[in-house]
Amino acid sequence: MSTEGEAAKDEFAVRQYWERNAATWTRLSRAGYDVCRDFQTAPAFFDLLPEVNGLTGLDVGCGEGQNTRQLAARGARVFALDVAREFVHAARQESSAGIHYLLASALRLPFANRSFDFVTAFMSLMDVAAPEVVLPEVVRVLKQGGFLQFSILHPCFCPMHRRIVRNEAGRPVGVEVGRYFERVDGEIERWIFNAAPPEAVAGLEPFAIPRFHRTLSDWLNAIAATGLHVERSVEPSADPQSAAGVPGLEDTLVAPNFLLMRCRLDAPAGRA
Repeated sequence: MSTEGEAAKDEFAVRQYWERNAATWTRLSRAGYDVCRDFQTAPAFFDLLPEVNGLTGLDVGCGEGQNTRQLAARGARVFALDVAREFVHAARQESSAGIHYLLASALRLPFANRSFDFVTAFMSLMDVAAPEVVLPEVVRVLKQGGFLQFSILHPCFCPMHRRIVRNEAGRPVGVEVGRYFERVDGEIERWIFNAAPPEAVAGLEPFAIPRFHRTLSDWLNAIAATGLHVERSVEPSADPQSAAGVPGLEDTLVAPNFLLMRCRLDAPAGRA
């Protein structure tokens, strides 16, 4: 991964970057090259997820809809949004029974107060301009007693500088991190799925992703300020068998690169 001085500091700029990323992202992820999602974050996310059958949920930053479809397959009625029109279009092309996709901003959710039993955000909140603004919006549309579950890049182990330390045999033995305390608003990071072979990415531009880095305490304080409380958290790694056979996954055994949290909005005393 590489970063550069270019920055996207407002929602319009973020939307433009993701609009350009969407077609390549959809193509490569549907071809099976988003191995961190398939072997790490998605299995851990759905292991952590409570029963959602019969509930109404909102998926924030749905992308091409892979995870949203899994929510619907578990019996939830799901509304899903993204800022990139190309992603919403791609999501609608797949089976969408029980899913209502829309083009909308997480900073101004187009729903009435207390509309949803739960809200999910799969690897999206750290890519939103002003992520601390999204959490109060989530709480506004969440029913009392409902939950928010999200996954993000791990603030401690995936700040703007991250380098895997390897031994003489090339095996990962540690991780070097830096710029942890630096608040980052829209610095552009360029990369592409490293599990994709050269022929799969030939002629494709790397993703250009605006990063909005916050420290772990920033996230915890923003959560607490909304009235949510952290119910459970997970720092997933790939299982040893997958790590041995899938490019890049062995690196996840030395330090976590993702953080998952489930947060609950407590009902007032005397109410369910």
